[in-house]
Amino acid sequence: MRPKLEFLPPTLIARILDEAFQLMQKPGIKVQSEEARQLLAAAGADVDETTQVVRIPEKVVRAALETVPSEFYLYDRNGRPTVHYGGDDVHFDPGSSAVHILDPETGKHRPSETRDLARLVKVAETLSQYDAQSTAVLCNDVAKEIGDLFRLYVVLMLSEKPIVTGAFSLTTLDAMIDMLALFAGGRKELAEKPQAVFDVCPSPPLIWSSFGAGNLIALARASVPAEIVSMPLAGAGAPVTLIGSIVQHAAECLSGITIHQLANPGAPIVWGGAPAIFDMRKGGTPMGAIETAMLDAGYAQVGKSLNLPTHGYLGATDSKVVDMQAGLESGMTALVGALAGINMISGAGMLDFLACQSTEKLAIDAEIIGMCKRLLEGIQVRTDTLATGLFEGIDFKADFLKQKITRQLFAVEQYLPSPIIDRDSIRGWQDSGSLDTLARAQARVNDLVSKYRRPAIALRHEQDLVKFVTDLARQAGMKTLPALEETPS
Repeated sequence: MRPKLEFLPPTLIARILDEAFQLMQKPGIKVQSEEARQLLAAAGADVDETTQVVRIPEKVVRAALETVPSEFYLYDRNGRPTVHYGGDDVHFDPGSSAVHILDPETGKHRPSETRDLARLVKVAETLSQYDAQSTAVLCNDVAKEIGDLFRLYVVLMLSEKPIVTGAFSLTTLDAMIDMLALFAGGRKELAEKPQAVFDVCPSPPLIWSSFGAGNLIALARASVPAEIVSMPLAGAGAPVTLIGSIVQHAAECLSGITIHQLANPGAPIVWGGAPAIFDMRKGGTPMGAIETAMLDAGYAQVGKSLNLPTHGYLGATDSKVVDMQAGLESGMTALVGALAGINMISGAGMLDFLACQSTEKLAIDAEIIGMCKRLLEGIQVRTDTLATGLFEGIDFKADFLKQKITRQLFAVEQYLPSPIIDRDSIRGWQDSGSLDTLARAQARVNDLVSKYRRPAIALRHEQDLVKFVTDLARQAGMKTLPALEETPS
């Protein structure tokens, strides 16, 4: 049996949805996109053009929910289905959009650059625990006008895995879809086999900005998967109670899904988020708090009750360095998300309330993910008898190590971690240099980067991709693109 974590009984889920529908009527949803308001008005919503407040009837939302796909796949650059959004399948990708990198040489936070994103992508590409890539950090050495599409460019140049990304403007969103279409063979082919999902964020409380709603409409019409990332902040931008924040999350997601499906019924969309509690002592947004993880598990359960694909932001920490706090917060929240059956869990590698990425933490978090995935496999029956047959010939001796079945099954019964996890004797550990976890992670990252090789599909499309992005960079005032780190051919 697969272990599963649920916080909400069916009766409470029904109350959450009922109150979410009430919020969409009173006070309503502020929709700042004229096109989105027109779609909602045509469907029967009450639109006040003066205040931009839209009151959306439950029947309109229910009709939209009926057209949302309950599942879809993300494909890698070679056209293979790799990530399944739907049911209780669980996948992980690095956290995205950090503005700093933890410099492994100085131990200090500094603005992230192209070379940092390249290193993160290489490590995530070589670690099987990561099912998808993300546009993990901002490249502060690139013009802001093309920052989001340039991050996608770096990932496409170095990876063949599916991508979790996002756009900061409608203009760059269009360009990013075209970049992905280069690998798919065209926009039609990309719609049939999507290679990326795009995060789209409402503004708490109960606001869809012109940009956010416009993103939903553009993605729907391109049939490129959208991932709603609702971010209620319990106690500040949302009700202080966890259940109240989950209601707000539901109202923001349901209204976004309605806009999306009115633009193109049947386009894929994900019930996701990055909520947090508000720390009343420090004024922070603790992503490593257990209550934050409970929010994610709770809203995901509501989404699952509607048969929708899910996403959550877990596996991160509020610690500023890779220390015990980073490990305990990242491990606890990743495990909660996995047990909740969230389809895509973002956040690995992240420090400092999602502001900073660390390549070394990304490697450590891969071990957490490996253990989470092993837990989800549960305890299985792999032999004809549970144990009695394995005692034949033992004669009260501890000789199970000699059995052929032991050699056959130990590698599937156990998750075998990388050298980041120390399971040596004290003498062996001392003989190996008495390294702590961070030092072992640094060695692991250096080894992974040295062994990294660019995928053939990236090399095949490099010329077209470089030309495409170079032209856009020149329009933004850049003479040349920052060079990616030299990689072995």
